Amino acid sequence: QAQLVESGGGMVQVGETLRLSCAASGRDFSTYALAWFRQAPGKARECVAAITWGEGSTDYKRSMRGRCTISRDVGKNVVYLQLKNLQPEDTAAYFCAAGALIAGYKTSNPLSYGYWGQGTQVTVSS
Repeated sequence: QAQLVESGGGMVQVGETLRLSCAASGRDFSTYALAWFRQAPGKARECVAAITWGEGSTDYKRSMRGRCTISRDVGKNVVYLQLKNLQPEDTAAYFCAAGALIAGYKTSNPLSYGYWGQGTQVTVSS
């Protein structure tokens, strides 16, 4: 059974940087995309960034381009999300997700992801 475990969240000040980690285990993810979603209270879950495990191709939420970087370490089975210049509106629970790259897969659609971590909270204070 696949398992995704996030870490690295916390409380930071405006302008600071955080790196979130997602340890992936339990299956071969070579034909999957790994993504980071976030969800703030009262808001829909949104995709921040995604990366294909095999090729390392990346995709970003337009408003986050330049402020975050997604990467993966295939040897360690870890996906990272570095968040820079954090703002109060970045406050949310951040979730790691894995979705099979099959027909109908859409990066931004949470329904495209069959595996989810439990999330890590990021709180940005001004």
